[in-house]
Amino acid sequence: MEALSADPTLWDNVEKAQKTMQRLAAAKAGVEPYYVLTRKAEDAVTMVELAEMEDDPEIYADDIKTDILALRAGIEKLENQTLLAGPYDQCDAILELKPGAGGTEACDWAAMLLRMYLRWADRAGFKAELHDELPGESAGISSATVFVSGPNAFGMLKSEHGVHRLVRISPFNAAGKRQTSFAAVEVLPQIEDDPDIVIDEKKDIRMDVYRASGAGGQHVNKTSSAVRLTHLPTNIVVTCQNERSQTQNREVAMRVLRGRLAEVKAREAEKKIASLRGEQRNIEWGSQIRSYVFQPYTMCKDLRSGVALGDIASVMDGELEPLQFGYLKWLAGKGGEGADGQDIE
Repeated sequence: MEALSADPTLWDNVEKAQKTMQRLAAAKAGVEPYYVLTRKAEDAVTMVELAEMEDDPEIYADDIKTDILALRAGIEKLENQTLLAGPYDQCDAILELKPGAGGTEACDWAAMLLRMYLRWADRAGFKAELHDELPGESAGISSATVFVSGPNAFGMLKSEHGVHRLVRISPFNAAGKRQTSFAAVEVLPQIEDDPDIVIDEKKDIRMDVYRASGAGGQHVNKTSSAVRLTHLPTNIVVTCQNERSQTQNREVAMRVLRGRLAEVKAREAEKKIASLRGEQRNIEWGSQIRSYVFQPYTMCKDLRSGVALGDIASVMDGELEPLQFGYLKWLAGKGGEGADGQDIE
């Protein structure tokens, strides 16, 4: 691939050149960390040998300890990366949030989750584009769609797919009582070229257009720019109304539809494997996956991997990696049995 990238005729086809450079970057990202860690290990061994040659080896102790700790952290990070080996893990991701039962409280909880994921994307170096954000009647949001771009975006975010539960003293409850709310998070891969995902736009798609709802503006509420796509073979429905034109809304809706079809395909394969293995693990859509408790104590617990964090403020500020990698290890069979479907209390 490096030889291809050095070919002076490569950029005659810009689209092909961009894909080649992306493949090259992904290949380097998979190989270079190993060589970096190998060099660090060799440096640490050299430092130990120097210490053994000295009359006072303790003078090297701090440097050796620092090198070994850095090496250990690098190995752990590389091990975590090996967990991202799913068929779509390297793809960009589509994140959809919807409040559950609970009215204003649930809408506010969905908005809190949206902020959490945007903060996570910023911290982790991902690009997050907010689409189709619809406000709730009194507070929060009634739905939102976020396109997340970056290496392994879907692999990192697939741990978030499911129902998230909040327990807190509600600011919307005049009596100051503790309240439970739910919000659903759906994570889909952004599929560009997959020979197994074939959509015949003439036969498989029915498109309906309507006027977008919202606060108004130059195009909103004035033209039929909102789009609803129905995939007839699966009856999957996707809507988009946030873009300025009907064409843009259709393009966004098609991206979401491809992701939904890929997600359906992956879940069917997972069910088939589970039936062959005789597993009884619950993989149904919408099962509760995580609880966030603010009262009477503070804890965020993943009910599948069993990972629990006491600093819930950091979690809500986007520090999700311990939960995400805990889930990936659990998924790979490296974690505990988890507590799928069990209530935190």
